Formats: sequence, C-alpha cells, structure tokens
Amino acid sequence: MDSSPEDCDWLLYPVEWFMFGTVVCSWTKIYFQRSELYILSAVLRAVMTLFLCSVSQGLTVQVEDMRIRATYSQRKRIPITEGFLEVKDGGKWRQICNEEWTEMNSRVICGMYVMVLGQQQGLNKNYWGFSVNCTGNEANLADCKLGREIELKGNSTCGQGMPVVVSCVPGRAFAPSVSTGFRKAYRVEQPLVRLRGGAMIGEGRVEVLKNGEWGTVCDDNWNIRAATVVCRELGFGSAKEALTGARLGQGIGLVHMNEVECSGFEKSLTECYFNRDALGCSHEEDAAVRCNVPAMGFHTRLRLSGGRNPYEGRVEVLAEKNGTLAWGTVCSDNWGTMEAMVVCRQLGLGFASHAFQETWYWGGESSADTVVMSGVRCSGTELTLDQCLHHGKHIQCAKGGGRFSAGVSCTQTAPDLVLNAQVVEQTTYLEDRPMYALQCAQEENCLSSSADKADPTSYRRLLRFSSQIHNNGQSDFRPRAAHHSWIWHECHRHYHSMEVFTHYDLLSLNGTKVAEGHKASFCLEDSNCDEGIQKRYECANFGAQGITVGCWDTYRHDIDCQWIDITDIKPGDYIFQVVINPNYEVAESDYTNNVMKCRSRYDGQRIWMYNCLTEHFIRNIIQILSRASLCSQNSLKSLWH
Repeated sequence: MDSSPEDCDWLLYPVEWFMFGTVVCSWTKIYFQRSELYILSAVLRAVMTLFLCSVSQGLTVQVEDMRIRATYSQRKRIPITEGFLEVKDGGKWRQICNEEWTEMNSRVICGMYVMVLGQQQGLNKNYWGFSVNCTGNEANLADCKLGREIELKGNSTCGQGMPVVVSCVPGRAFAPSVSTGFRKAYRVEQPLVRLRGGAMIGEGRVEVLKNGEWGTVCDDNWNIRAATVVCRELGFGSAKEALTGARLGQGIGLVHMNEVECSGFEKSLTECYFNRDALGCSHEEDAAVRCNVPAMGFHTRLRLSGGRNPYEGRVEVLAEKNGTLAWGTVCSDNWGTMEAMVVCRQLGLGFASHAFQETWYWGGESSADTVVMSGVRCSGTELTLDQCLHHGKHIQCAKGGGRFSAGVSCTQTAPDLVLNAQVVEQTTYLEDRPMYALQCAQEENCLSSSADKADPTSYRRLLRFSSQIHNNGQSDFRPRAAHHSWIWHECHRHYHSMEVFTHYDLLSLNGTKVAEGHKASFCLEDSNCDEGIQKRYECANFGAQGITVGCWDTYRHDIDCQWIDITDIKPGDYIFQVVINPNYEVAESDYTNNVMKCRSRYDGQRIWMYNCLTEHFIRNIIQILSRASLCSQNSLKSLWH
C-alpha cells in the first residue's frame, strides 16, 4: 500500500536548467519514506556536486564590474599601471585570491585598462569565491572561463594566497617621460598598421602598409580577436569593438587583406592568416576597431563653459596660478581647427566642427576670465592641449582674452575629402590662351604675377587638368561661411563660398615653388554619387553648397582657374601638387589624404604627368626606406609574399 504524504518526510530538491548560457535554479518538493530520507539526500548531494562542477567548467566569468585599485606607490601616477584587482559581485567589491592566477589572466586584465584614478582607499578584506581561467587571447574578463571554487578561511580571507596584484606596461603613447611628460600619440616609428577616421584616440578604420601603399582590410570574418591584435600592436589595450561595414568611414586605394583569422597572440596583424584575394570586397566593407585605452584623466584638466550644450563653449584649462590650480581661458590669437580638434579629442567629444576666436556670446564663469595659455599651435595629433606648442608661463595675448577667448564646437562625425589622383593624371594638357580671354581669371588672381604687365594680345600657357574630389567621411562637407557671407564675383557672376578651396602648385625637385594657382570654391556640389545615394547640393539658383557623403564634386579642365599658369617656366622635371582645404577651414576626420603629388616633365611644348599619389603614400615610401635599415629584407618579404 502506498504511503501518503502525511506518512513521509519531504526534501527540497534543486532543479537546474540553462537559459541563454546562465544557470537558473528552482526548487521542487519530493516525498520519501523517513527510513530512506537520509540515504537519498546524501546521494542527491553527491550527484548535484558532480553536476555543478561539470557545469561550472563551461561557464564564463559573470560580474557586475571590475577595476584595478592603485597600490600605494602608484596612487599619484597617471596612468596607473599596478594595483589590486577587484570585481563587483552582489553589489560589493571583492578581491581575487592569487591561487591559480596566471600570466594569461594578467594579459587579459591589462588589455582592458580598467584603471582607477585617485588616492588609494582601504584594502577590501572580502574575497571573491572563484578562480579565473583565461587563455590570454580574450578581449575581456567576461570571456574567460570560471575556475574552481576557492576555499575561504575566517573573515573571508584567502587561505593559501594573497590578493591578485596586476602590473601592466602602458603603450608608447601613454608612457610617462621625464622630459616631456606624456609622449605624443603618433611618432615617427610607425608600425605596418594604422587607424584612420576615428573621432577618439584608439579607434579608426584599419589600414595596412604593403609595397609602399596603404590599403584597407575587408570585414569578411572580422572579429574581436583580430581587432585586439591591431589594438595591441598600436600600443593600446585589447579591442572593445570590431566594427564592420565601413562604420568609421571608407578608405581609398587597394583592399590588402581579406578573411583575416588571428589566434590573438600575434604581434602584428600581418602575422595573421588572411586571404590576399580581395575580389568582391569594396570600401563599403572596410574593417575598423575601437580599442581600450588607459584612464589618463585628461578630461579633468579642460572644460567647455557657457555653451548651449556639452559639445560647445569657451575653452577653459586648469593651470597653476600663484601656487594653486585655477581655471582660466585660452588666447584666441591664431586659434584654428587643429587646436579645436585637440580640445574635442581630449574631452572625448569627437571631432571639431568649428573653432571660434570670439566667445562673447558664451558667458563663462567670471572667475575663469584670466588668460592662462597663449600662443597655442597644434599639429592635430596631440592627446592634450598642453602637448601643443605654447608660450608656457610667459603669456602673450594681444587681444587680451575676455570676449576674444578661444572656443570650440564638437561633433561625433566629420567629412573626409580625397582627390582622385588617376583623374588628374589622365586629363592633364597644355593650352595657350590669349590675355583678352583671361580678364575675369586675372581679377581672381588665377594667373601668375607677370600677367599684370603682359600685353593684352599676348598668350598665357596654362597647365589644365580636371579634379574629382570625393567625400569618404561620415558627414557632409559644408563651407564654413553661411549664405549671407558668401562673396559675389561680378565678372564670373557667381558666389564664392570658400575663398580658397584648393591650392595648385608646381614645385622644383627640391620643393621650391615655381608656379602656383588656387581654386575658389564658387560651386561646391554633388556632381555624381555612389549607387543608392541621392544628390543634396546644387549651385543653381543660389542653392546650398557642399559634398554629400558618398558623392564627389568634379571641376572640369575647361573651367576658369582650373589650371596653373606656367608661361614663365623653363623646360625640366617638376613636382605637381594639389592641396584640398589647405587652410583647414573645414574640419575633416583625416587631413593626411588632402595632398596629392605627381611627377611631371615639361619639354617646352608638351607635358607628361605620372606617378600621381596622395601625400600619405609618399610618406610611406620614406618610412619603408628608413625601416629597411632596421629590418632585414627577408623578414619584410615574409610578411607579405
């Protein structure tokens, strides 16, 4: 006869199932005869212990947060490179016992750069109850496997070990130097990989150098391991994101790598397996990365004040004044886009959209009106404003600050103009044109100075060519000046939205300028666009001017001023140079591709144009030649052949 529940004892039995990789527990009530209860409960405990052990071996580390708390000797250093590893679990910070801790674990932690700034606090006496098992190629601690349970003694102390202390080595860009403080973000010794088009330090489109030419990486199979190899190669931490679909802008030139597969331990992306055949890959599939970077605290020494939103305002810096730190303004003499770029990057606000030399409409704090920095000149690659050239303690500001303090506005996206070098090379020719047909061009200074005294019946020899300028960035290229401030030119009867949009120069082989021209942007418009992109800008009827992302503006060779006046030039070999946006009037995500140079030969009657390359290609050839003195030829070949 079966026993009823009243005649039996019951046992709460844990039942477990899996949901999205997480163990979820519930309890069920099972009834047993009292005589069987003791034996069954013991068996169940043993079975469940084995089950949970097997399950835990496949689990990854799941904690709420993690950090490295500085050791006493590191508490005033930036960046913090050594400290106690702590994880937040159940709302409490706990240290990790160093039992079974490995170098591979430390490699993962250092790659995350989870440093905590500020003074050291009291040590946490609570330990986390598990060990960690990383292989070393993980991008995050959450990707590591959960190790065995650690036996904790009294007061939750680690029985046979001590707290984990991690010691990391920062990348070159963040390493402190006795003489210069912090080294600049980009140095002469460039690796075979670089990032372009990113708004923040440690992010951008991935480009690799092959045979003197930078090319992109196709995003087929692009993943966090490959992205982490790139980040570590460039002196950053591990990758936060592996981006696909040209998320950080499209590159130019060739696609050098496709279907990249990395183990995560390579020293360079070029050591990973990849497919050299990039057929079917376009620049719409360019791969990009976002890397972990150390907490430098740069944003605490600079602020924007008085703006309508957090992305704009008067620039104020924290400087030493009479022995104490105080906020002050920056003199706006020669303040421009490059300086504004550094400010926006330092604050983590992206690119600069405008640089302001008057800020009277932004009412900053009156206590910060004093000018504390002047003579600022930036190259655009600096991590902080104080890395730029400036006057130091000897302030010189002719405008006196106040309403003339420097200001900026920032944006998360920017355009990127690139000249099609092939079009220039294929459309170059000479034309002899009479002076009487060049009166408008002379009024707009499109001829050499000798034309001012030339006989009206004489001829000028013009080097003509077409230019096709693409916008490969993430936002439209728009003139800085608004409609109402465009300049009307009566002779040609059109408006100039940018007084100087491009420079055309002919240089001797030693770089001396022998002839020049310039192109005012009387009409910036979308001549053509990639498939699926609609034209937005058209100059007709005083329309809006600009170049849409994915479109290009073509200046045909038969347009006035689309030339260089070479009437006074002697036959010989020269360098032809085109510079887009030469005065940096409009902010771009990458200025290194704004310069194109060609070799040219002139025999007095004909001209040949060849080897047209953008400026960064030319720099690459110089870098390769200098690198050859440090690396054997065979080792370089092994990377690519």
